[in-house]
Amino acid sequence: MAKIMILIGAHLCTAPRPQKEAETLANAGHNVTVRGFWFDPELVKRDRILIANKKWRFEPIVDFQPTHRLNNWKIRLQSRLAKEQFQQFGIFSPGLLGYGAKAMLKVARQARADLTIVHSEAGLWVGSQLLDEGFRVGVDFEDWFSEDLPPTARAARPIAQLKALESRLARECTYCLTTSHALAEALAEAYQAPKPTVIYNTFPWAEREQIDSQKRDRKNLKLSSVHWFSQTIGPGRGLETLFQALPHLHIPVEIHLRGNYPESVRQWLEPLVTSEWRDRIFIHPTVPNAKLLSRIAEHDIGLALEYTDIPSRNLTVTNKLFQYLQAGLAVIATDTAGQREILCQQPAISRLIPNNDPVALAQALKDLLCDSEKFAAAKTACLEAATEQFCWEKQAEILLQAAELAFARENKR
Repeated sequence: MAKIMILIGAHLCTAPRPQKEAETLANAGHNVTVRGFWFDPELVKRDRILIANKKWRFEPIVDFQPTHRLNNWKIRLQSRLAKEQFQQFGIFSPGLLGYGAKAMLKVARQARADLTIVHSEAGLWVGSQLLDEGFRVGVDFEDWFSEDLPPTARAARPIAQLKALESRLARECTYCLTTSHALAEALAEAYQAPKPTVIYNTFPWAEREQIDSQKRDRKNLKLSSVHWFSQTIGPGRGLETLFQALPHLHIPVEIHLRGNYPESVRQWLEPLVTSEWRDRIFIHPTVPNAKLLSRIAEHDIGLALEYTDIPSRNLTVTNKLFQYLQAGLAVIATDTAGQREILCQQPAISRLIPNNDPVALAQALKDLLCDSEKFAAAKTACLEAATEQFCWEKQAEILLQAAELAFARENKR
C-alpha cells in the first residue's frame, strides 16, 4: 500500500478532519503519518492521548512549547521579519503563511511519501514546491483561505499569492477535497479547475457509544439548554446575534458557550449581556476530543450562527453543525450557502434563519421551546439524519475512492 503524509498547521487535537482522514486511510492499509506543530503543553497532552494505539502516527515538525522556545527563536524571527517585509515592501515569503513553512517542506521532502496531503495555508506553498519537484500532492480546502477573514484583517494578508497557490493546487492535484458542494463549485469556477471531491465534516456514528450521559455543564435541569461552541469565543462568530436576541426571548433557558475565553474576550462579551440574562449564561473551556460529544449531548438546542459576508464561512459547513446532529440536538442555523445545502437534503433537522437577525433567532427558539412535539421531532430528525446520511462512515467511502482515483491517475501518466 501507499506511504501517505498529511501536513497540518497546528496541534492534532484541533484538527478533527485530518484525524478522520488519517484513520480512514490507515484502516485501508496505507502507511500514514500526520505532521503538525506543538505550541501548548495542555494540547500536547491531548495529542498524545489521541495517537495512542492508532495505526497511524503523529509527529510534530517543530515544538514551540515554552520549554523549547530557545530552540525555535529563528523560526519565530523569520515569521516576524516576513510580516514586516510584506507590510513595508510587499515582498512575499512563505513565513507569511504560518510558522515553520520551510520546516514543513523539509520534512515532506525527507519523507518522500507516495502522496503528501496539505491542509493549511503554509501547506499550499509546500504543496506547490513539491509539485515543482515531481511529488504527488493532495490538497484539502478545509477553508477558502484567500476568501477568509473580515476585510480589516485581510489588508495585511498576501491574498494574491494565496490565490495563485490555491489555483495551482486546485488544477494540478490529483487528490483535491473540500467541505461542501457550494464551496467546491465556487473553487472550480474561480480557478477554472475540476470540482473538488466533497467530504462533509461529519463524525463517526459509532462514537455515540462513548456518550457518558452525565450533566456536567447544566445548572438547572428543569430549563432547556442552548449550546454553542468553537475553538475560541469571540466576535465575528454569531454571538453578537445571540446576545441581541435574548431580550426578545421571554422564556427561561440556559445558554452554554464553550471555547477558549481570554480576558480580552471577556471584556468584549460581558457588556453585551443584559443583567436579566447574566445568571443563565455559562462559559465552559474546551475539552478533549473524546469528551466533546458527551458535553454537547447533554444540551437541547445547538446554534450554528455563521455569517454570509465572508465567502469562506458562507460556503463551508462547519464541524459544529454535524456534531449537533450526532448528539441529537435540535439545530438553529443561519441561512448560509453551506448550511442551506445540508438543510435542503434534510429539511426536518433544523430551522434556517436570516443572517444577523436577532428577532428571527428569538422566534426560532420560541417556536421550539413552546411546542414540545415539534421540539422532540426535530431532535429525532437530527439523529436519523446523522445515522442515515451525515456520518463519517458514509464519507469515508468517498474519501477512499478519491485516494484510489488519485493513485490510478498518476499511474497512467
